[in-house]
Amino acid sequence: MRLPGRLAAAIEVLTDVEQRKRPVSEALKAWGLNNRFAGAGDRAAIGNLVYDALRRRASHAAAMGSDSPRALVLAVALRDWAETPQSLAEAFAGDSHAPAALTPEEVAGATADISAAPDAARADIPDWLAPSLQRAFGADWVAEGEAMTGRPSLDLRVNALKSVPERVLKSLARFSPQAAAIAPFGLILPAGPRDARTANVTTDEAYLKGWFEVQDQGSQIVASLAGAQPGDQVLDLCAGAGGKTLALAAAMGNKGQIFAYDSDRKRLAPIYDRLKRNGVRNAQVRAPHPDVLDDLVGKLDRVVVDAPCTGTGTWRRRPDTKWKLTPELLAQRQSEQAELLEDALRYLKPGGTLVYITCSILPEENDDQIVALKAAHPELESIDIAAAWRRTLITDLPEGLATPAGGLCLTPRRTGTDGFYCHLLRKK
Repeated sequence: MRLPGRLAAAIEVLTDVEQRKRPVSEALKAWGLNNRFAGAGDRAAIGNLVYDALRRRASHAAAMGSDSPRALVLAVALRDWAETPQSLAEAFAGDSHAPAALTPEEVAGATADISAAPDAARADIPDWLAPSLQRAFGADWVAEGEAMTGRPSLDLRVNALKSVPERVLKSLARFSPQAAAIAPFGLILPAGPRDARTANVTTDEAYLKGWFEVQDQGSQIVASLAGAQPGDQVLDLCAGAGGKTLALAAAMGNKGQIFAYDSDRKRLAPIYDRLKRNGVRNAQVRAPHPDVLDDLVGKLDRVVVDAPCTGTGTWRRRPDTKWKLTPELLAQRQSEQAELLEDALRYLKPGGTLVYITCSILPEENDDQIVALKAAHPELESIDIAAAWRRTLITDLPEGLATPAGGLCLTPRRTGTDGFYCHLLRKK
């Protein structure tokens, strides 16, 4: 397929997403099944167009004067992919699969200045979230929102139980991986431009041998800050597919015990194969059923709560969720988080550490939860996050990462990672 056909296909997929209110991944898969002539490169390019359109939906709509699927996809080509009205006109000419010719308004949109557009549009966020981001980031909030619109890198964590970074770098040399800037066992494959395909590293021999896992550098950092030590007794209360369980096991050198639990059996299902492939021997999976964790009450050194959240920190990877988020969903997540934090305290022994993590950048899910928890539990005290950073990452905490309540917030703009929050609390 040539560019005109890819643009038309992206418009079709985005229309399907909006009309049927289904996830982008499902719409792209359906399009691929219905158009089997399209090769892997075509599908990747179409996916890039769709995701790029959703990442900058508000700013592109401001430039084009419309948020229709056609306007958004053409904006990607003109404003992100360095096409021009003339180059598109030439490409569309005589191509039976091309969209209709550009209108004068679309031509003007190619170079439209949006500096006077509303702040929320320039930040590419829903209007109702502007006060939250402003509270979180102050005068930098628009820049923080803009940084959430870029393509994410593919991040890997070298599994210290089985390998070392040098060996994995050699195995993946054809993808030109780079050492992560912060995470000591992290490797990064930067995102490419335009129709670049994401490397399929999970078919590599090193992955199949358990030498590395796919894990965002931000997730690696907060897992390190949990401070799990060899011999600790640790509960991963929202283990999901096990990404942080694997990182904790590596940090503990397979010594001590990790109890991996999740209330959703489907989310937990992949953990078994991942533990085996990674050579983890100190993790015990606790499938959900009544009283399954009662024997752990008051006994654990660390309880990690990677809480369900709005996922605002992952907007680069799942931009469609940005525009589906509602105040009602945020309130629901806050309620779930507060309940989980109360439950987590039951398992800590005196002197134990509660590790609260979200992949959110919203203060309602982060500092606000901690302030409320500490008000209800005077026995809790915050652990110095800068000291924890120095202890685990062997560098000084970069300026601007600490939050007013004593937590830590990572963002694409500040750390080149997904958005993550982490707060450490000690039970006195």
